[in-house]
Amino acid sequence: MKYIIQHKWTIYLAIALSACFYILLSRWIPRHQFYELTSVWLLLFGLSWLLLKSEHIQGSHILIIGVIFRLLLIDILPWMSQDYFRFIWDGRLLFKGITPYLSTPLQHINAGQLPVNQAQELYEGMGSLNARHYTNYPPVSQLGYWIAALFGRNSILTSVITMRILLILADIGTFIYGIKVLKLLKLPEKNIGLYFLNPFIILELTGNLHFEALMAFFLVMSLYYILNKKWIIGGILFGISVNVKLLPLLLVPVFARFFLNQSVSSYSSLASFFKHEKKSIANYILFVVVILTINIAFFAPFISQDLITNYSSSVGLWFKSFEFNASLYYIARWIGFQITGWNTIAVTGKLLPAIAVFGIFLLSLFRKNEKKTTLLVSLLFAFTIYLLFTTTVHPWYLTIPLVLSCFSNYRFLWVWSAMIILSYNIYQDPDNWHENLWWVGLEYLVVFGALVYELNPRSKENYQSP
Repeated sequence: MKYIIQHKWTIYLAIALSACFYILLSRWIPRHQFYELTSVWLLLFGLSWLLLKSEHIQGSHILIIGVIFRLLLIDILPWMSQDYFRFIWDGRLLFKGITPYLSTPLQHINAGQLPVNQAQELYEGMGSLNARHYTNYPPVSQLGYWIAALFGRNSILTSVITMRILLILADIGTFIYGIKVLKLLKLPEKNIGLYFLNPFIILELTGNLHFEALMAFFLVMSLYYILNKKWIIGGILFGISVNVKLLPLLLVPVFARFFLNQSVSSYSSLASFFKHEKKSIANYILFVVVILTINIAFFAPFISQDLITNYSSSVGLWFKSFEFNASLYYIARWIGFQITGWNTIAVTGKLLPAIAVFGIFLLSLFRKNEKKTTLLVSLLFAFTIYLLFTTTVHPWYLTIPLVLSCFSNYRFLWVWSAMIILSYNIYQDPDNWHENLWWVGLEYLVVFGALVYELNPRSKENYQSP
């Protein structure tokens, strides 16, 4: 078996088959064909793993192959998500000088207004759920949508291609800075292939235009500067990552102990210890202030009481009303049904995130995060805790922990990125979306199994590349 994997013809065949499968999946398999979609998706993961295990594939090869796979999708409309219609809507509003945070597409349509080119087509494409809620995409994401409007103000396809180029460039940036971080940590450079050659990343981010690719780029770049103790530029880049999507804010507490990176025994006197600790605390406070300042600066042009009200209500919906592909929440929901007889999301949707935040706080407080390798693992598990307790886990939510897993010896996120396709069972009936919890249960059974296996200290495979 090892001989077959390492033979060059096997690698060429794997690349050719992967290219064919990307073309097949993106052009001929709609998301409601669940079994066909899942089969091709898992085959792509098997081929991706084969490429990563080959001795013939090095860093430069990963970059070239990953870019080729992404370019195969360059000229097609997203087929697994309709969110891009809202991206284009927001970008065209902004291009016309209209703040996208103060109105919903439904309000415009009900008022008989067509504020942007192809407004009716965009409205129908985004779906009623998206159309009736205020946008929750921060300003840096909106800037990407504005660039798409700049080049494709009259064409949906041109807007899509523009956004796709931005996201491909962002992934290339993640690859470059990911290599730099791996060198700092003395980990194999091929680990970045777990992200860059990952079919989930290629299909969900490049293919379906989710801007988590941009968020991952700024996050990884910020990590490089933070690990080199360049707090201000690291904070600026981290702040930009937050302003693409808000989720990286969850990781800020985990950095605290990294700033307090010396032990008492390192100092000649108690006075010198306290002097250093004051400086370290000041650096951490500066880091946090920079992140907050960057985000305030980006939101400043849009700031108003209506913005605060609309944006907070839109974000709050994800915890109080929406539920999708959850794990521990579904267990809590079932228990709530047994006790009360109704869906307790209004309570559990707030309680579980609070428990997750408390868990992240404990991880930040008691883990020895002053070490670079420990810090990266803590960041990985902090975000994993959030995903396990939240009410909604869309596939692209795995982007942050997946890229963080490249800087560790854990591979359960790679497994999760493969199994996340089972969440697409909800689309089997295009006219009546219904989530089959047996498929969700299988997804999390495999994920928890991989996690427990890797947490077992006897598992030597945890420490192999990649």
